[in-house]
Amino acid sequence: MINLIYKQETFIKDDVSLRLNNLTNHLKQIQGLLQDGNNDVVKNLIRETMYFIEWIAPDVEFDYAFELANLGRFLTRWLFKWEQIWNDKEARNQVNQELGNWNDRVLQISQLTVNTIAKTLKPY
Repeated sequence: MINLIYKQETFIKDDVSLRLNNLTNHLKQIQGLLQDGNNDVVKNLIRETMYFIEWIAPDVEFDYAFELANLGRFLTRWLFKWEQIWNDKEARNQVNQELGNWNDRVLQISQLTVNTIAKTLKPY
């Protein structure tokens, strides 16, 4: 638990765009490990990714936080069916494809967040 508190304190010190990039990196790692990784490592990355989502959501616009919450629900559903997914190559491929879609969306959110911040910092 102490490690998790430390991770959170370290994670939230970064600006939102960097946190979103860390989230996309996690999603990419999960995608890569789904094909030939260790089951427990993938599950742990998914859990950590869910924490990342929780720690990012308060600092983004409501609509983006809502989308991130949907990603979290998506990951949670996977964990509930994890053994079934892990043992079915087609299911893993489907998860992998959906992760790619989510990763693309999180990258878009990151760009939109950066653009929003840049607009608010421009002098009038």
